[in-house]
Amino acid sequence: MQGRSFIAAGVLALAGSTAHAADEPVRGDAEAARSKISMCIGCHGIPGYRTTFPDVYSVPKLGGQHPEYIVRALQAYRSGERSHPTMRGIAESLSDQDMADLAAYYGVPR
Repeated sequence: MQGRSFIAAGVLALAGSTAHAADEPVRGDAEAARSKISMCIGCHGIPGYRTTFPDVYSVPKLGGQHPEYIVRALQAYRSGERSHPTMRGIAESLSDQDMADLAAYYGVPR
């Protein structure tokens, strides 16, 4: 019986450490983002670019933007809180890790 208690305690400890890891914020990797930025540079990489879909809209420069802001904006597009259709489509394809990586990359002035 004592052996089962030891195993149960180990499983609970492991479950607790896994749950704790899931609560930790995702850390962005700017190098990993290099393979993910192609979807961004077509609009955000052109100085002064304005899109005409769905309305005329000045596309913001991302380089040097606060990483936390970039993540929150992408999450808002993914959830539908922000409504730009192109950005929503892109954000829906991104994982939390992708968003953190892109934010780390663009968080440096470019």
